[in-house]
Amino acid sequence: MTGLGAVFRPQLPPERLRAVVQLADATGLEELWLWEDCFREGGISAAAAALAWSEQVRVGVGLLPVPLRNVAITAMEVATLHRLFPGRAILGVGHGVQDWMGQVGARVESPVTLLREHLDALRALLRGERLTTDGRYVKLDDVALDWPPTGPVEILAGATGPRTLRLSGAAADGTILTASTAPDGVRRARQLIDEGRESADRTEPHKVVVYLLTATATATGPDAAARIRAELAEEGLQSVPDLGVAGDADTVAKAVQRLAEAGADTVILQPTGDEPDPEAFVRFAAEVRALVP
Repeated sequence: MTGLGAVFRPQLPPERLRAVVQLADATGLEELWLWEDCFREGGISAAAAALAWSEQVRVGVGLLPVPLRNVAITAMEVATLHRLFPGRAILGVGHGVQDWMGQVGARVESPVTLLREHLDALRALLRGERLTTDGRYVKLDDVALDWPPTGPVEILAGATGPRTLRLSGAAADGTILTASTAPDGVRRARQLIDEGRESADRTEPHKVVVYLLTATATATGPDAAARIRAELAEEGLQSVPDLGVAGDADTVAKAVQRLAEAGADTVILQPTGDEPDPEAFVRFAAEVRALVP
């Protein structure tokens, strides 16, 4: 079965989160995802609140930018969420938007190297290992978690370019693809991920999560398609075919299915930044869920 969820975009103030996550829980939506975009909501703090306000919905953070975080802190926070809310937290990491990293003095010369070192150390710490490492960016001296997770924890990596996609296949447990990824892009990403997996002798399943820019005609009427076009234009993606979907639940479900057939395990519906009714969007996502096999 294809997984399905929705995004609570950080253009919304944090105080809107409680109502949205409780509605996601009540409607049976599988996953609600949060973003740690600079300089909006914090990913871990928002995820902890969302998990505490709900009983069933899984809460994803896609993603935590590793230049902002010492890997030991990332491991402590991820382990705490998994012990408090077993099986319900989904965490992704990435090298972040480089302009934002530069704004806070955290930009590094080799983001891919940092991401690899962070992933290797993070996954080892979450396995309960005691770690000493002296990498280019990640340096740990006899570090182990007092309270590691009680079971296996999957760590996903955000990736777009070929090098990072191969790295994700080699060093992460899953990959997060942005809404700029059309079905053909998902197929190409899967190929690159598999190349990375093969290079690292990884044989276990590798989850691929894809965001799908979505505007609901049900909730917003005839301006839905216009809002999709405007957001793609703002991102410089207006000439890329097969991005975004506007329409009713059946139309969106078919777009989800196309991504699934291309290799996505989970599709997360991403409202436009000017979505006027986030609660209605969650209800709509639950309707789409019922139509997606």
